[in-house]
Amino acid sequence: MSALLPLDGIRVADFTQALSGPYCTMLLADLGADVVKVEMPGRGDDSRHWGPPFVGDTAAYFLAVNRNKLSLELDLRSPAGREAAAALVASSDVVVENWRPGAAARLGLDAVTLTERHPRLIHCSISGFGGDGPPRAGYDQIVQGMSGWMSLTGEGKGEPFKAGVPVGDISSGMFAAHAILAALFKRERTGQGAVVDVAMLDSLVAMLAYQATRFFATGVAPLREGNQHATIAPYGTFVTKDSSLNVCVGNDQQFQRLCVALEAQQLGANPLYQTNSLRLQHRDELTHEVSEVMRTLTSADVLDRLELAGVPAGPIRTLDEVFADEDVQRRGLQLRVDHEQLGQVSVPGGPWRIDDEGVSARLPPPVLGQHTEQILKGLGLSIPEDPRCIPRQDDVDVVAAEREVP
Repeated sequence: MSALLPLDGIRVADFTQALSGPYCTMLLADLGADVVKVEMPGRGDDSRHWGPPFVGDTAAYFLAVNRNKLSLELDLRSPAGREAAAALVASSDVVVENWRPGAAARLGLDAVTLTERHPRLIHCSISGFGGDGPPRAGYDQIVQGMSGWMSLTGEGKGEPFKAGVPVGDISSGMFAAHAILAALFKRERTGQGAVVDVAMLDSLVAMLAYQATRFFATGVAPLREGNQHATIAPYGTFVTKDSSLNVCVGNDQQFQRLCVALEAQQLGANPLYQTNSLRLQHRDELTHEVSEVMRTLTSADVLDRLELAGVPAGPIRTLDEVFADEDVQRRGLQLRVDHEQLGQVSVPGGPWRIDDEGVSARLPPPVLGQHTEQILKGLGLSIPEDPRCIPRQDDVDVVAAEREVP
C-alpha cells in the first residue's frame, strides 16, 4: 500500500462487538485509521466464540471482520477501566459503539456526555432500531423479517427466506462507516464533531430501493419473485443441460440478440415478445420457452454464445469456485495474513482500489488483549499488575446482556 492511507492519523475508539460495529470499524481500519478495539476482559468480543469453524481457538466469524485493529482489554465497570476508556476517547477522533440504547449512558460513553466534553468528536451508535427506538437486541434475521426483505426473498409460492448473508449487519456497518467519513469531512470545514445514529432496520428499509418505490407508486406490496425480475423479462436463472446460470436481458435489442444466439428466432419474431412490457405480461410463457431451448445446451455453450452476442449472462458459483476465479484473485478479494498464533489465515478482501492500491491486511485480527500494555502506555497510564482488571463472572454476564448481538 501507499505510505499514506486516506485515514492515516485518525484514531477510532471501537466499543463494538459481533458484526455490524466491527464491520464498520474494519472498513475504517482498512482506510488507514488507528482502530483500538476495546474488549471484555477474559472473554473479548462474543464473536471470538461463535463457531465452529475455528482456526486454532478463534472463530472464523471473528477473523472475518477484525483485521487491522489493536485489542485493548478493559473492564468498563471498574475505576481503572473507566479511566482508561476516558483517556482513549480523549485521544480519539471517532467513537463507535453498538450497545443497546441506554447502555452507553450507563457507562458514561453516550453521545451527549462525550460530545460535550470533546466537541470535535464523532460519536457513532449502531443499533437494531435506532437510538430513540426500543432497547432490544437487533438480530439480523429479526430485522430482515421486520424490514420486508424476507417477504421479497424466495420462490413466489414458497416460504419467505432470509438472504444468505447477514445483510442487516453488513449494510448498517457500511452505512455507519459512510456517515462517519462524511462527518470527518464536515469537521475539516467546521471544526465541529457530529453524532451518527444508524439502525439496522433503517439500513434494510433504505435498501428496498425500487421495490419500495413500486409500492409507493401502486399501493400494492410487491411479492416474492424467486430468481425472476419483477419488471424485466427474460431476466433470471435458467437451467441448462448440465447446471444453471443467470441471464439478464436489459432491453429489446438484447432480447433479439439472445434469440439469434440461441437459434430461437421464432421467439424474437413472436408479436407477444416485442417489447419489455409485452414480455413481462407473458413472462411465464416466455421463461418456459427460453428454458426449453437452454435445456438442450450446456452452460459453457450458452455462456460462450451470449458473450459473443453481447447478452449479459454468468455462472452460478459456489464459494470454492469464487475464490479460485482469476478475477477474484487478481482483485485481492482473498487476503492472506500471518497471525502469530494461528499461522497464515485468509480473510475476505476489501472492494475498493485507491490510486490503484487495494486493501491490505496490515495487521492480523488481534489476539485478545494483545495491545493492552502498548495502548495504556501510549495514553500515559500506569500498567496495573493485571492490566485486564478481570471482572466477576456476574459482571461479565451483565455487560454481555447489554451488547447489541446479531
